[in-house]
Amino acid sequence: MFSSVKPYENQRYGALKKECQRRKQLFEDPLFPANDDSLFYKSRIQGIQWKRPKEICDDPHLFVDGISSHDLHQGQVGNCWFVAACSSLASRESLWQKVIPDWKEQEWNPEKPESYVGIFHFQFWRFGQWLDVVIDDRLPTLHNQLIYCHSNSKNEFWCALVEKAYAKLSGCYEALDGGNTADALVDFTGGVSEPIDLTEGDYVADEAKRNLLFERVLKVHNRGGLISCSIKATSAADMEARLACGLVKGHAYAVTDVRKVRLGHGLLSFFKSEKLDMIRMRNPWGEREWNGPWSDTSEEWQKVSKSEREKMGMTVEDDGEFWMTFEDFCKYFTDIIKCRLINTSYLSIHKTWEEAVLHGAWTRNNDPLKNRCGGCINHKDTFLQNPQYVFDVKKAEDEVLISIQQKPKRTSRKEGKGENLAIGFDIHKVELNRNYRMHTLQQKVASSIYINSRSVFLRTDLKEGRYVIIPTTFDPGHVGEFLLRIFTDVPSDCRELTLDEPPHTCWSGMCGYPQVVSQIHVLAAAGLKNQDSQG
Repeated sequence: MFSSVKPYENQRYGALKKECQRRKQLFEDPLFPANDDSLFYKSRIQGIQWKRPKEICDDPHLFVDGISSHDLHQGQVGNCWFVAACSSLASRESLWQKVIPDWKEQEWNPEKPESYVGIFHFQFWRFGQWLDVVIDDRLPTLHNQLIYCHSNSKNEFWCALVEKAYAKLSGCYEALDGGNTADALVDFTGGVSEPIDLTEGDYVADEAKRNLLFERVLKVHNRGGLISCSIKATSAADMEARLACGLVKGHAYAVTDVRKVRLGHGLLSFFKSEKLDMIRMRNPWGEREWNGPWSDTSEEWQKVSKSEREKMGMTVEDDGEFWMTFEDFCKYFTDIIKCRLINTSYLSIHKTWEEAVLHGAWTRNNDPLKNRCGGCINHKDTFLQNPQYVFDVKKAEDEVLISIQQKPKRTSRKEGKGENLAIGFDIHKVELNRNYRMHTLQQKVASSIYINSRSVFLRTDLKEGRYVIIPTTFDPGHVGEFLLRIFTDVPSDCRELTLDEPPHTCWSGMCGYPQVVSQIHVLAAAGLKNQDSQG
């Protein structure tokens, strides 16, 4: 998962820092200057001043008393999705140390003040590649207060600096307004995010289904994955509306713990062995908590021993973090995002995946038959003109994870906000010897949702055989690059189908190893048909 890192915009942190130290001057990033272009693409906030941390406080640090989910507070941009993802990241040391590399070297060193030149770097996974993003330490302030993400401690700056690097990658700070937690979780880990719509599963009434979901969420958490959740807002007026139970609509929460909590006191708790499925969340605002059963001051906590409460890290503070039963969670929350880590040290004793990664594109051509942007299956005349990829399932049945990600679009003052296309994909079962593009529809066995999200994910069980996956935009004619990732138990030999018609058909049917025969012989061969018409 943690592959080689590429310097973003060819800015090399080490070389830039040495040059600034040689010149004895503080770094100023020419690619993300301290002006309105870095802040907005259409909005304005008057009176903003860019200040370095040493101009904001006397003793700045990256971390104060370590790194914690409680460090973060959302600022004056609607990026609770990003802050929630940061809260999840902060709970996983091996993950945040990848996003914040060489943190000890980057930390302020009072014994060597001359070594500090106001330069930092952070790493994010984007479109199949880890990028190293360099920034200077100038941060936007109003009345000497940070206006965007900030920490509890006025002299702690890791979250503000990570946010600035992410804003640079996105084009400007305003580009972070109204994003997707699933995208940030993937950018922090290189994993794959699976969104689940809790309103579609009847998880409150169906205990068996709810228990199965809890086990899956618990497994992702225990294996080092990151999790987020939210409550859908049905209208603009609903955004960030507070419910009577204390929860907020249209707002991303970080899941900070998932566990089975033992009820009872003393020996009774061990012999009775009654456990309750529970989940802990944190509001990025650092306040406004759930006030129902198992909230911080509720009487239900009397059912749990003091040692169990300590093990859970239970605190009674208005810090935005709170526990709920998983049943209440399914009752109130509408969406949960599970970000699985793929083949990391967390998984060394668990299941590892075989990953196929392919870069592709939806393209237009002067010859309409050579277009590769045919839209979804609703557009039957053009659907099969999309890119097609074949892969094999080699077990009797295999759990297959599929993710398609479109190339992120930067936001700029000139071009405006970078909008995502609505994308998705279908999977068709085909003949075992297929090596050519489909020209007629085959048996569709699975399909993703279509959504204008940067990534679309599907987890499905497929039986042994050969399959073709067709990534598409919802409407035909749209162009763009995408990244296809397929995870299976054994190598799937995934590859793009590029040939439109076979030059011949072999007698054996083993098209992977064709024999040279004439078209006349092909037509005369008993039982042989065009691949597109075989069952």
